[in-house]
Parts: sequence; C-alpha cells; structure tokens
Amino acid sequence: MAHQPFVPNPLDASRWENIEPLGRALLERQVNSPAEFERWLLDRSELDAACAESRAILSIAMTCQTDDPEKAGAYSRYIEEVPPRLRPLAFELDTKQVALHAKFPLDRRRYEVLERSVRTDVELFRAENVPLMTELEQKGQEFQKIAGAMTVQFDGQERTLPQMAPYLQSTDRSVRESAWRGVNDRRLRDKETLDSLFDAMIATRNRVALNAGFENYRDYAFRSMRRFDYTPKHCETFHDAVEKHVVPALCRMSDRRRQNLSLTSLRPWDMSVDEKGRPPLKPFTDGGDLLQRSRRVFARLDPSPGGLNDMFRSLGDNGTPGMCLDLDARKGKAPGGYQEMLHRSRRPFIFMNAASVHSDMETLVHEAGHAFHSLLCRDEPLVAYREAPIEFCEVASMSMQILTMPLWDEYYRSPSDRGRAAKAHYERVITILAWIAQMDAFQHWIYLNPKHTHDERNAHWLHLDARFGPPIDWSGLADARAWQWQRQLHLFLHPFYFIEYGIAQLGALGLWLHSLEKGTASALERYKRAMRLGGSRPLPELFEAAGLPFDFGEATVSRLIGAVETEMAKVQD
Repeated sequence: MAHQPFVPNPLDASRWENIEPLGRALLERQVNSPAEFERWLLDRSELDAACAESRAILSIAMTCQTDDPEKAGAYSRYIEEVPPRLRPLAFELDTKQVALHAKFPLDRRRYEVLERSVRTDVELFRAENVPLMTELEQKGQEFQKIAGAMTVQFDGQERTLPQMAPYLQSTDRSVRESAWRGVNDRRLRDKETLDSLFDAMIATRNRVALNAGFENYRDYAFRSMRRFDYTPKHCETFHDAVEKHVVPALCRMSDRRRQNLSLTSLRPWDMSVDEKGRPPLKPFTDGGDLLQRSRRVFARLDPSPGGLNDMFRSLGDNGTPGMCLDLDARKGKAPGGYQEMLHRSRRPFIFMNAASVHSDMETLVHEAGHAFHSLLCRDEPLVAYREAPIEFCEVASMSMQILTMPLWDEYYRSPSDRGRAAKAHYERVITILAWIAQMDAFQHWIYLNPKHTHDERNAHWLHLDARFGPPIDWSGLADARAWQWQRQLHLFLHPFYFIEYGIAQLGALGLWLHSLEKGTASALERYKRAMRLGGSRPLPELFEAAGLPFDFGEATVSRLIGAVETEMAKVQD
C-alpha cells in the first residue's frame, strides 16, 4: 500500500496556522524502530520543503518588484510572523532528531552529513536570537529596497544602475567617465544611510554570536555555515596566495590595458572599455534573445536525452506566467542575480538584471549551472541533501561559464568578438579572485572588530585595496574609493558568503583544465557525477567526485593562474 503524503498538496506554508499542526504531529509521533525513524525524516523533509518553497515564492515576488507595496508587504508580514515561530519549532524537531539518531543509529555513510549538520544547529540555537534573526531579515529587505530604488538620469532617460553598464564600455572616454560619475554619485547619495544600516547589522550579528557563546561573529558564522572542512586560517592562506600570484597577474593585465589605451594611468572608468577601442560586445538584444541563444549553447554542449539541454529547456520562457526566469533589468527590481530552487515542486527559478552586455550572458550561464545542480539532485528524498555546501554549488555555476566558452559563437558570430569574450572571461577570473580575497579579508576584520568607526572601516578597506586592487588612479575620488565596498550586496545580505566563490573558482578552473586535456565530454561526466550527490557527502568528497583536490593554497592558486595566463596569451582578439 502506497504511503500517504504527510504534507497536503497544495499547502500554503507561508501561514503559521498551516505549519504548526504538522510540526507538532512530528514532535508527538512515537518512533520505535530505525525504519520508523527514516519515515519520520522523510516526512520532516517534506514539511521543510513546503516551508522553503512558500518563503521562496514570497522572496522572489519581492525582489522582482521591490517597489510594489503589496509584494513587499506580503514578504514583510511573513518575516515578522512565521520565522520567529518556525525557528523554535525547528529547534524542537532538531533536538528530537538528534536523540533519534542516538537511539536508532542509521547507515553512517547515508546519514553522517545530516546528523552532523542537525547536531550543529541544536548546539547553536538560542531562543534570544530568534527576534534578532527576524531583525536582520527586515534590515536585509530594507537594503534591497534602497538598492532597487537607485537610478540615474542619463542619455535622456531614467536608468537603473545595471542599465548603465553599456555606457561604462563606451569607446568615448568622456561618455564612460560621465556614466561612471553618475553611477558613483548616485551610490554615494546613500552612503550614510547604508553605513548606518550596516552598523546596525554588524551590532546585531555580534549579539547573535555572543548569545551563542562565541567571542565574535566570524567564528559563529563559520560554525553556522557548517564550514567543517576549513578554518579562518585556510582563508588567510588563500589571501596570501592571491596576493602572491593573482595580484601580479592583475597588475600585468592592467598595465597591458593602460598601454593599449595609450594612457599614462588608468582611471576607474577605463576598466570596462575594450582596450583596443572597439565598441562594446553585444551578445544579445534582450532577455528573450539571450534565452534562445543560451538554449542553443546547451543543446550543443550536452544534447544527450535528459542532459543539460533538456534541463535548460524545462525552465520555460522569460517573463511568462508561472515563469522560471526573470531576466531583464527594470526599475524597482532588486540588484544582482540568483537561482532559487522551489523545493516542493522541485523547479528552479533564475533571476537577473540583463542589460545586453557580455557579463549578463555569463550571469545567465552561471545561474543555469546552479539550476543544473538543483535538477541533477532533485530526486534526492531528503531536502537537506538537495542543497550542497555553497563552496561546491559555485563549482556547478562557474564551471558552466568556462566549459561553454567554445560555444560562444552562438552569442558572437565574429571570431574576433569570440576572442574578445574569451579574453574578458580570463580577465574576469583574475579580477574576481583578487576581489574575493579583498572582500573576505574585509569581513574577517569587520567582525573581529565590531565596534570600529566609519573612518576605521574605510581606512581598513583602503589598506586592503592597496594590497589586492588593480593599479587605478583614484585622484580626486577619495570617497568613491573608500566606499567601494558598499557595492557588494553580500556584505549586507549574506555575511561571510564570499570565500566560497574563490574556492569554487579554483574548482571550476580544475574542471576546465581537465576539459583541455581529456575533452569536454569527460569534464561533463565528472561534473554531473559530482552534482548528483547534492549535499549528501562532506565537501572534500564532493570535490573528489569531480576529480578535483579540495585545496585553495599557494600551489593550487599558482598552477591555475599560470594556466589562465597561458591560455589568455593564445587568444586571438
């Protein structure tokens, strides 16, 4: 006889009165055997998936239109009413689950990751932190509203900051300087507001850490983010490796740019323009065109039945009802891009701000990688295992950016443009690794010194910019340089979520090197084998499944950056 679903379908899990009876039923259920424990785990997973999906739907609606009072209000009401009640209930369920693991030991290989994670959550939970978490979520929504409202008047109309990207690539230096200054001046108008908001976030996060028995938020964050396989010391080793091997490459790259542009020094508005004076790359016209071109890329990359081609087509069309994609930039839309898995229906959603520039194409391919990861492990019964550690999730996305490069003729018919695009990607790899090290080191300092002043914060940022940043002439732009850090939404929304990009970038480069040596098909086989594991194995084993070392020290950084510079030198653009 088939098992009856524990959670009704549909269930509006954005309402507490629909969640609580199911949670209480799990708490009160008698579990008398390992088999009954496994059934309990599956039923809890079903409830967790429903809760996650209801929250995701509200969050997606809010980020797609931050200036819609109804959507913003619905998300605010949810944040105020449900998580403060759900977190204590989850703690009770976690506590029961830990006890059941002890009473009915299950297959260690299957359940060790889950047991370790839940035990950690129990250890970290403090009732007094529940309202603080709600406060942080409300402040995160406030940040998104501020950022989503940033527009500038330029070239005869109001434009969002993402829509200014093409002007920053103009071959007319006066145009791109004017565009850069317009964007920068708009950001600086809110610098005090964002400073104050960030101060409040830092103070609240520090209280959360102290309440949980930690000396600082950094150490709490490492534990709460389940960083079982590396420590702050490993991050410092990565910072040093980047300083030693990536920053010199960044300086060499910048000096070539300066020479090709015939400049005595590079200014901030000189960093996106084509250094040979060619017009900006235009890989697509709008979100619909970007989607169609990307479909052809994945059809060629992996046309096998059930492969990446079929997965990407399953996402549907841009901007249609019930859509899985919202690609175009517009006023009121939150900044950035993301992929969100709707865990009950097991459908991914991709959000971005396309403005018809090269980086937008890479953003869609990147987020498609996250969607592939979600779809490759969608049949996993436990929702906890359908989410991998972020360090490996980003391998899924970054690998797609670099493995699709030979197929970028779908975006660029001209061999010269394809060469430019490939070179831009290699340059982006070098640039982003340096930025990651700078941003991660900044966060370590911030949360080890939570009572710092604004002047001290900016001074430390300038110190790190001198250590990791490219050689840019900032004369006359002291404020712009000092407040660069406010560009990075992760600082406000996802503290300490940034080193993951560095670890994953090295993993993606490892798969890319394998593709050069053994072919794309072999690299894709490794990719899919590892992604199907979801989060069911520890982080080093996920890397191992993809044939990659879990290492981000000097030897790995040196080897991979050397390969990037070698391949970049071969590009004909």
